[in-house]
Amino acid sequence: MAKLTPYFYSEDAKAQAGFYMQALGGEIIDQMTYGQAPGTDESMKDRIIHMVFKAAGVTFYIADTMHEPPGRSTSYDLNLEFKADEEAQQAFANLSEGGRVIMPLEKQFWGTLFGRLEDQFGIKWQISTEPKAQV
Repeated sequence: MAKLTPYFYSEDAKAQAGFYMQALGGEIIDQMTYGQAPGTDESMKDRIIHMVFKAAGVTFYIADTMHEPPGRSTSYDLNLEFKADEEAQQAFANLSEGGRVIMPLEKQFWGTLFGRLEDQFGIKWQISTEPKAQV
């Protein structure tokens, strides 16, 4: 069995991870800078080579991109599913700050809240709530 962990490449990993931790609640678990790697150029010593952080109870990895510009998410979304409507509404509002709403977070015909957004870093998110048990 495998474990899937989203890995972001960023122009500013510290700022991007900080945004997600503030928007969703969370903490840095571990981080390593390029300065900890042998032979690193002095100008890169404070850049992030690898960071592990948790936000909304999900583990994410992030690093400062060094070889190519970070891309926009075009063919996939990250989905965060919440138990409570209030949690979903707060996450949607926080993540969309500085970004753009693609589909407002609203009650859908299948019975849950669902919405899509692109955050200020170009990552597309789906925010939803768990389906309620049918009686």
